[in-house]
Amino acid sequence: MTAASAAHVLLPALSGTELTQSLTSFEEFVSGRILIWLLLAVGLYLTIRTRGVQVRLFGRAVHLVARSRHQRGSLSSFQAFVIGLGGRVGTGNIAGVALAVTLGGPGALFWMWIVALLGMATSFAESTLAQVFKIRAPDGIFRGGPAYYMQRGLGLRGARGGTARLGRGMGVVFAAMLVFSYGLIFPMVQSNTIALTLNEGHRVPVATTAVALMAITAPILLAGMRVVARVTEWLVPLMAGVYLAVVLVVIVVSAPRVPGVFADILAGALGLKAGLAGTAGGLFAAFLNGTKRGLFSNEAGQGSSPNGAATADVAHPVTQGLIQALGVFIDTIVICTATGLTVLLAGPEVYTPGVEPRWAETTLVQHALADALPGGWVVWFMSFVVFTFAYSSVLGYSAFAEINATYLGGGRRTGVVLRLAMTAATGLGAVVALELAWVMADIALALMTVLNLIALLWLSRWVLAALRDYDAQRAGGASEPVFVAPGNALLPDELPGDVWTADRARARVVSLDEE
Repeated sequence: MTAASAAHVLLPALSGTELTQSLTSFEEFVSGRILIWLLLAVGLYLTIRTRGVQVRLFGRAVHLVARSRHQRGSLSSFQAFVIGLGGRVGTGNIAGVALAVTLGGPGALFWMWIVALLGMATSFAESTLAQVFKIRAPDGIFRGGPAYYMQRGLGLRGARGGTARLGRGMGVVFAAMLVFSYGLIFPMVQSNTIALTLNEGHRVPVATTAVALMAITAPILLAGMRVVARVTEWLVPLMAGVYLAVVLVVIVVSAPRVPGVFADILAGALGLKAGLAGTAGGLFAAFLNGTKRGLFSNEAGQGSSPNGAATADVAHPVTQGLIQALGVFIDTIVICTATGLTVLLAGPEVYTPGVEPRWAETTLVQHALADALPGGWVVWFMSFVVFTFAYSSVLGYSAFAEINATYLGGGRRTGVVLRLAMTAATGLGAVVALELAWVMADIALALMTVLNLIALLWLSRWVLAALRDYDAQRAGGASEPVFVAPGNALLPDELPGDVWTADRARARVVSLDEE
């Protein structure tokens, strides 16, 4: 969810100027009229070129996640997975989905599923590239992501000098914008949402929330990426599991209505039944709002999650690509669907297609839960959900920002300064709304996405080559394919560096045998 659309203003905005309004209109045009079509086109292209990798290897992805906790030196595959998932899953999975089904009707949920399937291919490709072109940092943790594969992928021996310089330039611009948006601005948005929820639900002063957030954020961020990984390793599964468990109870309680709701989702998406339009219109509104929510919720193609994917120490780049693709499935098809079903199963006094609800988005989900499971506990539960979803995003953002600060040449001291700045931003966002900064971060995110999609298409041959290598090894009987770059005839060029050498491969085989 973009910063401007997610922002809830607690105090009068500091910059409600014409500049802010103009930039907001520009960002909404770029994201809503251009980016969604680019993201859909790239997702469809990669789905075709990989022969539907997200479908044909879905079972393999589930298997890999189930045994991904083994750690060999960098972060474990599971830790990299939950860092990325923590960045994906945020308050947009609640408020954004409620807004989508309000504006687009039940059919919006169907289009979320479709774009999530396409997004899984995009996420697979960008995460595989992040693994192929990653480097090992002095602290033993791998670093990689769009900035790295822009520079290293476009700067190979076969590339012209101009292409190499272009790759470096793209990488620098991408990394700088990511540090600005994910390192400083987006944490403010998440803390603002937390402060609003606690203030409205429990009358907690925003200043108290600000101090508390800084107090629990600073020790984790300052301890470094390994501690961030260990915290997200238990926080993300806990928050998702608790939320899904409660929604499952709602579904069981409302079981007689479930088939009708799924029928409405399909009918609303295809315009097969009257009375299912959202407040923004009929069939196209369902498509547009479902597509936008699906794309911007799972972040596939935006270039954020590949930064986390690169930190995993795995035997083959495709392994982490499949695991990260599953993150899109969990974010959109599981968690967003859970929110959507909660709203759609509520009674007509809470939600009716085409009727403007009496409550804001997050509060709408709260009332929908209370409609199925009455009691004062709902307010506390939703506070827990909003807090954990938003806070896990802050932790994920910190890893993304640190990796890109390293790319820009920042050392240990720069890392400490960035973590302190993120801590301060988390506190500041709880007490004041900087609308202009949020809009600028959204524009930066849009430009990041365009740069990342260009690089994905440009370097897609590397993704396809790695996938062919993986498929060939599995067809030859290998239970755990191992990637060796030097002398690999399937690769389009020689891959520099020592990450994927034969010696490293042998070490990984030994490690796999010990699991």
